[in-house]
Amino acid sequence: MAKKSTLDSFNQIIEELKNKIFKPIYFLIGDEAYYIDKISDFIAENVLNETDKAFNQTIVYGRDVSIADIINNSRRFPMTANNQVVIVKEAQNVKNLSELEIYLKAPQPTTLLVICYKEDSGKKAGSKITSMGSQIRQKGVYFESKRLYDYQIPDWIVLYLSQKNIKIDVHAATLLTEYLGNDLSKIANELEKLIITLPEGNPVITAQNVEKNIGISKEFNRFELTKALGEKDSLKAFRIADYFAHNPNSNPYVLTISAIHQYFLKIFKFHYLRDKGKDAVAKEFRVHPFFVNEYINAAKRYPPKKCFVILGLLREYDMRGKGVNNNSTDHGELLRELIFKILN
Repeated sequence: MAKKSTLDSFNQIIEELKNKIFKPIYFLIGDEAYYIDKISDFIAENVLNETDKAFNQTIVYGRDVSIADIINNSRRFPMTANNQVVIVKEAQNVKNLSELEIYLKAPQPTTLLVICYKEDSGKKAGSKITSMGSQIRQKGVYFESKRLYDYQIPDWIVLYLSQKNIKIDVHAATLLTEYLGNDLSKIANELEKLIITLPEGNPVITAQNVEKNIGISKEFNRFELTKALGEKDSLKAFRIADYFAHNPNSNPYVLTISAIHQYFLKIFKFHYLRDKGKDAVAKEFRVHPFFVNEYINAAKRYPPKKCFVILGLLREYDMRGKGVNNNSTDHGELLRELIFKILN
């Protein structure tokens, strides 16, 4: 049986909660806070009515409570209500949280204990926490919320908006990803701002909407810079580099170098792909199929030997930007110099 995606698991949990199907424990773990917050907020807002919340809803923070406090609170019986809710936020800060196993042997059936553990389940949580997973699944819900990769964000944006009957063009979704990164809470917040600005009867977000309402330039960004380099459009590339030089805070040199490096690394790899079909390339590079032609055309302009030289230049200019073997660390000048060497 195929493993459910994070979104599918999230939707199932919310649907069960809406139908009053409650579990005694919800262990929400992972380095993507968005879904963890959504589930815990839904429980906090919807399980109990406003009158019952006063006596039967407890929200605590990991730094302020012990595991004994959590267990004792969870074992109480509700007052004048069918259920009580205990939510532990920032649970990664609770000492000896693995001792929750004591409670898991006989959880209070009228309690919804919600553990919000915002750390990577594979790297930081530790074996004692993750080993409780199977035990928690037997009694309740063990939900893993993993941070998405950058290449997955445009599709997430499209899906988020489609659920609100709003469309977004590929360039706008990519532009938002370029500017906002992969923090889903931040992205959702900005999308809600954009939705408010849309005229009635025209539920489509374009790059112009993004530029006007969020302050992202659709013309001067890292995505457009790499595209200009791929097309060997020197005028556009230097215009963007000049813009970056005058706006260093919103266009950090280290992120620009990284973006160019990833771009030319893909072009270099493209030359050695066995299957150069659009779908195969999109899957290999983890990009939207819409952008595959850009890499195909760039590969025609940059043969493997040239890509190898450029990757070497990028390593050099990354070090120079950090002040290694370089008298000047003016990032604007370094970027212009680098672009000149790439294009020539």
